[in-house]
This record gives sequence, structure tokens and C-alpha cells, in this order.
Amino acid sequence: MPPDTDAKKALTTQENLLLDYLYRLEKFRKGRQAVLVHLSKLQVQNRREQHVRAAASGFDPQVRKGEGQIFTLANTDIVFIYKAGSKDDTQAVITRLRFMFADDPLLMDEIPGKRELFCSWFDLDKDYDKIIALTKTLHAAEEQRRAKIEAESAARQQDSARGRGQPLTPELLGRVEDALSQADLSNLLRRQSVCALVGKAAPQKVSTELFVSIADLRETLIPDVNLASSPWLFQHMTETLDRRVLYLLSKHDDKTLTSDFSINLNVATLLSPEFMKFDDNVRSASRGTIVIELQRTDIFYDLNAYMFARDFVHERGYRVCIDSLSHQALRYVNRQRLGADLLKLIWSPDMQAIAKGPERDKLAELILERGAARTILCRCDDNAAIEAGQALGLTLFQGRYVDSRLADTTQQGIRALRRR
Repeated sequence: MPPDTDAKKALTTQENLLLDYLYRLEKFRKGRQAVLVHLSKLQVQNRREQHVRAAASGFDPQVRKGEGQIFTLANTDIVFIYKAGSKDDTQAVITRLRFMFADDPLLMDEIPGKRELFCSWFDLDKDYDKIIALTKTLHAAEEQRRAKIEAESAARQQDSARGRGQPLTPELLGRVEDALSQADLSNLLRRQSVCALVGKAAPQKVSTELFVSIADLRETLIPDVNLASSPWLFQHMTETLDRRVLYLLSKHDDKTLTSDFSINLNVATLLSPEFMKFDDNVRSASRGTIVIELQRTDIFYDLNAYMFARDFVHERGYRVCIDSLSHQALRYVNRQRLGADLLKLIWSPDMQAIAKGPERDKLAELILERGAARTILCRCDDNAAIEAGQALGLTLFQGRYVDSRLADTTQQGIRALRRR
């Protein structure tokens, strides 16, 4: 079957390569299978450059062994064509990807094996014409994607005109990092308490999370730049920010920052010289009270790096918390298998309905399995979050409302002492 030359010219490079590869397999398609991973159907925040790269890298071992070929399409979808003998390895990669994107609405509505939304599976011997036709339609999809990008670009330009700042570029990143290297971040360091809240009892402070407000950082250092416009460059910037925060903590200027606190770091930072210096300045007796918070996407971008860094900080005595989990993603996160000490669950308004509805027992049981006493419900900005969390079996909370309750309790205690 000769290739459709016009269609091939219209397609972008990866689509061309895919079509060529499929035509070459026409006489050798028996025993070949393919999976199309629909990353393009995920929410925008789940199909950024680092997510696509992390998803594609899962197939690298099979590609290196000559068991398959991968194509990353312009619309972020991934096509992996493989030999039938490596089907189990391919299924394992797909399971990992489902876990990575567990909190995306697409995955919430999927039932693997029954209602497949995240992936489409093909047997090349039976579905050859179907996958060829699908590949030929990719040009139209790419045109739609470009139109969407142009619309988003126009929207970004409008945002910039309204004063939200110019996009972050590698050159501007250099300026930001230079500014960070010289800035005194002590005035930008924010604190938020984690408290135990049981019934109507007064909040009991457990620890304090230390973090730098990105909004304040932008206004202070480089107000004309939208730091969040490029997630990949922003990730690079946070690693520089990690080092500056560790330097600040290592100075021991603030005697309240010697124990019972948590810091959010990148996995790569845990093996940096800055972390080693920070560790040298921490009293050995205090390490067990310090929690290292790691983002879920950072962990699953490179699981091997995470496990190495996790073992290292555990050996030093620190505890590890997996941060930024939605309640939908919780079912895919096994804290014990990941070797984490704590989980941080993000409050969302729909949890209030769950806590009062028929799904309450299911979520409460899941939280119990993951360790209710080791799970923190964060971003609690009102009492509804506390009530729902308690109904689900949680006792550890964090957020603006928690801080306000703690402050009220402290003031009441001060007034009681003055009356004595």
C-alpha cells in the first residue's frame, strides 16, 4: 500500500514517522499491538511539557530492548507500537500513567477494561486499516490544536496588557535567579500551622509549614514577569528557591526554626550541597520532627530518584510527606509502598457533599487504610472543611481557618492569664 503523499506532507514530523512506520509494518503486523495514550484529553495543567516527557519516558526500557517504538504527537498524545510478547510491560507502564494522572476528570470516569477513556488499544493484524485512518486524521486535530494555541496566546497577551506580566523566558529566568541569589528571603518566609482538631476541643499545634509566597516573591523581585507562565522554567526556579530557603534555615537566626516544622522541596534538592549544609546545622535530636514535603508530580517524574532521596533523608532521621493529593488521587497512592510517613490531602468543596452522602464510608475507609492519623487536610479556609474532614476520620488540619482558630485560642489563653 503506497503512502498517501499529500497527507504525509501535511502532517508534522512525529506524525510522518508514525505513518511511515505503520506502512513498513504492513506485511509484518502480525504479533504487533499498539496503544494510543490520550494525554490531549487531560486537563491543561496535566499535559504540560514535563508531564508528557515523564509519560513518554516510561516506555524507554522497552524501546531500548527493541520491543517497541514510541511516537509523541504534536497534540501531546503518545502512540506506542510494541510486540505482543511485551504486553504485560506495556500494561504496567499504563498503570503507572493512570496513577500519575489519577486526579484528572478523564481518569475518574474511566473503568479500565470496560470503559477505556485514557487509552485506545489496537491489534495491528486486525485493526491495521483503523489505525492508518486514525493517523491520517491527525492533521486536522493538529490544525485545531494550533488554533487553540493561537487563541490562548492572544488571551495571554491580553493578560499582559492588563499588567499580569510578560511570560517567563530562559533569559528572564536568569534575571530571577540572579535576584534570588542576592535577596534576603527572611521577609518573604511565611508560616502556616498544622493542628490537631478533635471534636470541639481547642486546636493543638503539631508543626509549622515554612514556605515562600510566590506572589510576594514576584512583587518584590521582578514584578513585570509572570513566573507561572512557563511551568518547566518555573520548576527550575523553585530549585533555586529551595537552595535559598535552605541557606536561610541553616543560618539559625530564628530560634523557633530548630524543630517541628516542614518545608516543601524538590526531589533533586535533597541531594544538593545546600541540603547537606542544612543537614549539618540541624541537631540530630531535631531531625525526627522535621518533615520534607514532596510534590506528587515530582515524585512520579522519576521514581528511582525519589526512592534514593527518600532513603537518604530517612537515614538522616527526617520524615517524608507526599504533598498535593486530591481525594480522587488518594486511591492510587499507597503511602506504605512509597515509603512516606505522611500524606497531605487538599480540601475541595465537593468533599463536603461526600462527607454527608452515600460515598462517605468509602472515602473514610480509604483514608483509614492510608493512615488517618498520618493524613493532613490542607487549604482549610472555613469551618466546613474541618467538619467534613472530621466526618471522614481526619484529625490533622492546615489552612487559614486553622490559623485563625489557633490565634483565637492563644488570645483567650493570654486574657485568662491576665485575669489571674
